[in-house]
Amino acid sequence: MARRLQETDVVIVGLGAVGGLATLPLVEAGLQVVGLEAGTWLSRHDFVPDEIRNNTRDWPMLVQKAYLERPTSRATAAQNANRVGGHPMMNAVGGTTWHYWAQAWRLNPWDFRVVSETTRRYGASRIPAGSTVEDWPFGYEELEPYYDRVERETGVSGQAGNVQGTIDPRGNPFEGPRRREFPMPPLRGTAFLEHMAESARSLGWKPFPGPASINSEAYDGRPGCVYHGFCNMGGCHVDAKSGPHVTTIPKALATGRLTVVTRAHATTIEVDGEGRVAGVNYLIGSNEYFQPARAVLIAGYTYENSRILLTSTSPAYPIGLSNNHGQVGRHYFSHHQAGGVGALFPFDLKSWYGLPAQGVAVDDFADDNFDHSDLNFIGGGNLWVMSDRRPISAAGVGSYGRISRNWGSEWKAFIRDNADRTSSSYIQKTTLPYETNFLDLDPAATDSLGMPVIRITGQFKENEVAIANYVMDRMEEWYGEAGAIEVTRGGAGMGAMGPSTHAYGGTRMGDNPETNVVDRWGFSHEAPNLGVLGASVMGTSGARNPTLTAQALAWRTAQHLAESWSSIVG
Repeated sequence: MARRLQETDVVIVGLGAVGGLATLPLVEAGLQVVGLEAGTWLSRHDFVPDEIRNNTRDWPMLVQKAYLERPTSRATAAQNANRVGGHPMMNAVGGTTWHYWAQAWRLNPWDFRVVSETTRRYGASRIPAGSTVEDWPFGYEELEPYYDRVERETGVSGQAGNVQGTIDPRGNPFEGPRRREFPMPPLRGTAFLEHMAESARSLGWKPFPGPASINSEAYDGRPGCVYHGFCNMGGCHVDAKSGPHVTTIPKALATGRLTVVTRAHATTIEVDGEGRVAGVNYLIGSNEYFQPARAVLIAGYTYENSRILLTSTSPAYPIGLSNNHGQVGRHYFSHHQAGGVGALFPFDLKSWYGLPAQGVAVDDFADDNFDHSDLNFIGGGNLWVMSDRRPISAAGVGSYGRISRNWGSEWKAFIRDNADRTSSSYIQKTTLPYETNFLDLDPAATDSLGMPVIRITGQFKENEVAIANYVMDRMEEWYGEAGAIEVTRGGAGMGAMGPSTHAYGGTRMGDNPETNVVDRWGFSHEAPNLGVLGASVMGTSGARNPTLTAQALAWRTAQHLAESWSSIVG
């Protein structure tokens, strides 16, 4: 029988990118908060620059509890689902911010109004068939103050391109207006990145340095980046990369109103006789606990948010908590990241040091920044070229068809001469939700406790593939202008949507409870003292990383809970 603990004001399930961030506005409002985290505390000493440890052996993700909870995946409901091999989730105080790339993008204003803006400019028929996309219940201007707050609390470096409507050509001219500059200047460039920027300008495009949750200089007690690399699959060994474990959580702990419980495996959420949430059941080893709370915020990964709701059944919610409208798991999608383009240059790029967030971007072909009248898709892609190279990965570069095998003296000579002459682009694309893409509980696969894992049913559709082909053409054009002597491109991707660090939906936010799980503040339409944090509430992806938007939404939800405490908890 579970041991019943003393009631707290708020319990947060998961202290990663969003849960860890939400602790601060809650404790600053005087609320008592318990944070349940399945992982443990880690420190920068756990992340030495080691490509074998971080990249080849897949640490720190591989040895996590989350690995045993990895979803199954299939392209369509007519297929059998298979357990995926890799898994992007991580258990630790700080979660995946330990090993994320730390690109800190805001969404474009268009991303909040995809349906209405597409209809206004091109007609309603341009919304892809079968898509369940909706406008967000608010626009960019509503989220802008929270973007600004999170950028300052976590520390974001970058070059603003639109400050209160004034366009600065050094930054992104397509971004929504921001109230002020970034807290820090952008990460420094390299000669190759500047060469790529000049090539983009010669094409008439508008390149700019991307924003990063990485200190470009000393900020808030942490040092600036030393550009040592090795952090694209691991943590920062000087704490220059931001995450709640080095920003908001220490500040929240200092108030004395946050309790962090590590190795806590949350299993189900309990409800009372009125259908309101009453607390969280969890395990530490074989010991069972029940943490009563007046409000519960779930802040797991996109897959885990849906899973804990679907497994928390009760007489009030027989098919899952907050699922009486059958919307938990619906409107799922993961970012379309296939369709990469690579290039071989006739000169050394000097990219041995650097990081994935240090690069140059082009947004001319993202969102609705260009005319789609004669195109067969809506949305677009962000083109990104970065400075990030390590010895083992460099030895694995392709030969661009110049030699026929990847062994022997001829191959060794190619690697010796060209290991620092290749560049790989990173292209993120608008991805939409569709009726046939969803999450549910797998009927056969289980985790270590015998509980069902999430089953992903999803595939990219014609709109995403058309975007991929279009933006790959633009990337080839860019590399060609920069003097590449060989260019390769990947497939446009029509396969299954496997698990991704850029996963969205399942608990979508919207005003209509018939099509959404949570309201415009991130609280359940059915259980009013249950909030959901993370990209699972997002209904569109834009063409860039989701973390900063998920964090801005989390801060907004937590602040709303504090400001509306009596009306939410009753």
